[in-house]
Amino acid sequence: MTDPVTFALVLLFLLQVKHLFADFYLQTPRMLANRGVYMHVGRLQHAGLHGVGSLVAMVLVGVPVWLALVVAIAEWIAHFHIDWGKGWWSEHTGHDPSQGGFWRAFGLDQAVHQWTYLIMVWAVLP
Repeated sequence: MTDPVTFALVLLFLLQVKHLFADFYLQTPRMLANRGVYMHVGRLQHAGLHGVGSLVAMVLVGVPVWLALVVAIAEWIAHFHIDWGKGWWSEHTGHDPSQGGFWRAFGLDQAVHQWTYLIMVWAVLP
């Protein structure tokens, strides 16, 4: 893909599709448990799923494997910490889906993930 605009839009689309599946369809009970615990195996797995999906998306659009791997590892670390922050906040505030605080935390979490994808696309632009 030689046109940088097309490259960026296709990669962003693939990252968003990956996010939809990894965040809403492929989470296991282990990934959903103990969201406020920092070093939780389920969160490591969940963030790893995101990293692997992003690696695949980047390679599909022609990002060199070494660069895609570096960016995917960075996303794994970022995703882990974004989700831990939301989990910690949710456990400490006790907000549930019937309260605005829950939805504000959820919205911020999703926005930060999308901003991460914008940074990732920028980092691998040809």
